Amino acid sequence: MPVPNLTCKDKIETEDELRSIIGEPSELVRKKVISYVDDHCKDFISRSPFLVISTSDASGYCDVSPRGDMPGFALVLDEKHIIIPERPGNKRIDTMRNILSNPKAGLLFLIPGLGETLRVNGKAYLVKDDILLERMAHHGKKPLVGICIEVEECFIHCAKAMKRSGLWEPETWSEKDSLPNAAKILIDHTKIPDMTEKELNKALQVDYLTELY
Repeated sequence: MPVPNLTCKDKIETEDELRSIIGEPSELVRKKVISYVDDHCKDFISRSPFLVISTSDASGYCDVSPRGDMPGFALVLDEKHIIIPERPGNKRIDTMRNILSNPKAGLLFLIPGLGETLRVNGKAYLVKDDILLERMAHHGKKPLVGICIEVEECFIHCAKAMKRSGLWEPETWSEKDSLPNAAKILIDHTKIPDMTEKELNKALQVDYLTELY
């Protein structure tokens, strides 16, 4: 049977039209947003080993990128400032290049096993203060740069997405051998000559062992 030609038709063009479909948020949802990191948010961040950061460049081209480390790796300086250490990566610096041209950023903090997440929005900038970076050193290595978020909004996001996805439920996880193979994907995407999947997989494992910090 031929696959139908699927297109996105009947687009929603206005917020009023969208509201007529989705409805209005409850009083609880409207009032849950605060403009600073209180003790609850600080405690949440101190327990979180993983976050995603969303940025866009001056033209609006968007990017979302993961950050992870030991719980509490994101340092709360005070009620308006959070610092994220920039550990060694692939040197694409997508997030940091975006911040230089457009300071708006959004964070989503996760705690394994907890359905609720913490959302933080604000202005981002890059810092290279040695004293500050030393506070985030790990295994004797300090990050070269930190991403500072000047907090404008903080709020808890409900657990519905986590419950629907079963993200923290081991019984929903695929067998490890059936998961996508990063080395194979990279080989097919990059088409670099004379590089085999086995060689690339070995290089990735060495990198994971030696270049985390």
